[in-house]
Amino acid sequence: MGGKYATETLQADEGGIARAAAILREGGLVAVPTETVYGLAARADSDAAVARIYEAKGRPSFNPLIVHVSTMEQARRLAYFNAEAEALAEEHWPGPLTLVLQRREDAGLAAAVTAGLPTIALRMPDHPVMRAMLHQAGAPIAAPSANRSGFISPTSAAHVLASLDGRIDAVLDGGECRAGLESTIVAVREDGTLQELRPGPVKVAPRDSSPEGGGIEAPGQLASHYAPGKPVRLDAVDAQPDEFLIGFGAVGGDCTLSANGNLIEAASRLYACLHEGARSDKPRIAVAAVPHEGVGVAINDRLRRGATPAD
Repeated sequence: MGGKYATETLQADEGGIARAAAILREGGLVAVPTETVYGLAARADSDAAVARIYEAKGRPSFNPLIVHVSTMEQARRLAYFNAEAEALAEEHWPGPLTLVLQRREDAGLAAAVTAGLPTIALRMPDHPVMRAMLHQAGAPIAAPSANRSGFISPTSAAHVLASLDGRIDAVLDGGECRAGLESTIVAVREDGTLQELRPGPVKVAPRDSSPEGGGIEAPGQLASHYAPGKPVRLDAVDAQPDEFLIGFGAVGGDCTLSANGNLIEAASRLYACLHEGARSDKPRIAVAAVPHEGVGVAINDRLRRGATPAD
């Protein structure tokens, strides 16, 4: 980025949403709350705006973006929906499910959005602020998580500003995100086969056992991702003297995902606890074991990638 920006903090009211939509129409970047995490929004049909996303995040160019839409009509103008894709959209949209579909040749999107792939990742979010902004922006919106690439995803405006202050035009402060984990990503193949590329709040398809080996098709598939910038030890039952402990259930800690072992609460608190651990004066982070069931599968996916050292 050629210079430091003055990042506005906008309230998630009628005026703030209108201001955010105007910034987007002009090619700017706005961090926006969704039901999952805060997304870094830009017009998906603008090469210059999408390039700013990659620059602000330091995101590798081979990592595609999720495009957010407000209506099925808009989605169908961007991708081919077979019967299986239509059924999934009917059941789960708006909501935390991203569909990877064959991109239409006349979609009219910035080339970088799909990172050179013939597919596109689409989602219809279920957050009133994001939906209102999409409607006012009048264009499909590319919106990866609003943080520096590879680091902890943001579930509050403060998390966004911790890594992107001065690098984006504005953040629309809609409070804490309720789900706290990124959307499930499912590839719908032309033959109707479904393949889960990233676990999340919705379970609809078999898990791809080795997505990294087949190349990057969607966000969240890098081996090292969601990282707090410190070594992370998993399945901890107590803390070493130099560790910040994130607890779960009977394992207490400096921060607790859920004292009563509730996985939904744990998902909503995961990134907040990781952000707290990253800010602590302890050089290492330890995390208690989380059951590998339900949304715990997605929690453990994020923890495993967060604990994997970057290349």
